[in-house]
Amino acid sequence: MKKIFSLFVALFVFVAVSYAQKGVLKFAKETHDFGKVEQGKPVTYVFEFKNTGTDPVVISDAQASCGCTKPSWTREPVMPGKTGTVSATFNAAAMGPFNKSVTVTSNAEAGQAVLYLKGEVVTQKEAETAATPAATAPKKKTSR
Repeated sequence: MKKIFSLFVALFVFVAVSYAQKGVLKFAKETHDFGKVEQGKPVTYVFEFKNTGTDPVVISDAQASCGCTKPSWTREPVMPGKTGTVSATFNAAAMGPFNKSVTVTSNAEAGQAVLYLKGEVVTQKEAETAATPAATAPKKKTSR
């Protein structure tokens, strides 16, 4: 009887562990802030992820929250310990702040991950001003 019970417990543990093994997507960064972006110039950010699980991860789809953002992703299976990417290109056509999302669907443990792009679309002049570092004022000498 003890042997049968031990065999049953061993079988149960084996089945439970085999079901628990999955791929896990671990993104280095889930939100990217472009800051000020020039109107009419598309911008792209590449999100990198690592498979920290035990099974290969396959991304089946990546859906943007609107037509102004176009995602692309690593198409081949990402083996455990290896890295892959999800790239998102935002078409900076409309002026003003933006906050866009890309929903990544995969066979990973969580099933879905959401990535975010944010920033502000401005005129060319404003974008150039934002890119140029402000001149620092000379330091005043203090007397003691």
